[in-house]
Amino acid sequence: MKKIKYILVFSLLMMSLGLSAQKTEIVEEDYANDRIEMADAMRADGKIYVLVAIIVTLFIGFTLYTVMTERKVKKLEKSLKERE
Repeated sequence: MKKIKYILVFSLLMMSLGLSAQKTEIVEEDYANDRIEMADAMRADGKIYVLVAIIVTLFIGFTLYTVMTERKVKKLEKSLKERE
């Protein structure tokens, strides 16, 4: 089973190395670009705040999950020590 898992991970890694993003040519104007068009468009539509709210919600959720899991682990460790 471990061999299959390693083969699967290795093959996914090799496939991901073969993939590439869109091939665009970099021109001199790109170096002088100081505006981020996607962020400006999202801010103008009000979507940037939805994105920020989703990211904050996910971060809080992951943090709470980690804290609660840590508390459970500490409780189990404490009960194991008391049994010995």
